[in-house]
Amino acid sequence: MIYTFKEFSTNAIFNIGNADDLRAFKTAKQCELFTFIWAKLEAVELIIDNVPITVPANSILALTPIQYLQYINGKHAIVYQFNREFYCIKDHDQEVSCVGILFFGNTNIPIIHLDTVEQLKFDTLHEVFIDELETEDNIQAEMLRMLMARFIIKTTRLLKAKEGITESPKSSKVDLLREFNYLVEQHFKTEHSVSFYAEKLFRSPKTLSNNFAKLNRSPLQIIHDRIVLETQRQLVYTDKTAKEIAYDIGFEDASHLSRLFKKITSISPSDYKKRLKTHS
Repeated sequence: MIYTFKEFSTNAIFNIGNADDLRAFKTAKQCELFTFIWAKLEAVELIIDNVPITVPANSILALTPIQYLQYINGKHAIVYQFNREFYCIKDHDQEVSCVGILFFGNTNIPIIHLDTVEQLKFDTLHEVFIDELETEDNIQAEMLRMLMARFIIKTTRLLKAKEGITESPKSSKVDLLREFNYLVEQHFKTEHSVSFYAEKLFRSPKTLSNNFAKLNRSPLQIIHDRIVLETQRQLVYTDKTAKEIAYDIGFEDASHLSRLFKKITSISPSDYKKRLKTHS
């Protein structure tokens, strides 16, 4: 059964569904909403941005509206979806600290495993969600937003622990990482140099690189990986030529994007497209 909340004054949308609702994604299409897929009793098989992904039992996967989702198999899943009007992760970032980690982070497809204790906590939270969706009154919207904030905070904490991201009141490195990731998401189509992002963050490129040293990925690698991911998405899901994609991602010369793409994937964009047609 799918539960839907709509707030007509703001165009806010919030849905809770199950594996049956994932069948709307039997063919690949963009999520269009922020999406959590919680595999309960068994694994759920998906293809995200043309990459096969298995979400193990007792795990939660987080997706952004721009990612492409295709459902392959799996039952006993819970699906939460909401739009920016329901809960703007950027506007509420001071509360939930998820931008640049859970959403738009340097991990493209975050999967959060729940141990037995966390499963019980999320089960309880889910029951409260359902109770609120069945209680229509003048504070329903506020209550649902509060519950979603709690859900996001809990999943973000677990993802930080999984990724080994530690923070303390005296350290700003985590916030720097999150801000950098989100800036890349906003500007990667027009800005390809570390110096642009360093200036936005009031740091020198060297300071920025030193702060990222423990991640085994430099700021430039993160920028390049995001460019390549977008190139792959457009090669898979659009009919654009390599030249058109290069122009869309801010390359006046398509050969520059081709060299970067091949450096990271070991294959040129045109050969990548041919390989897709061969396997289709």
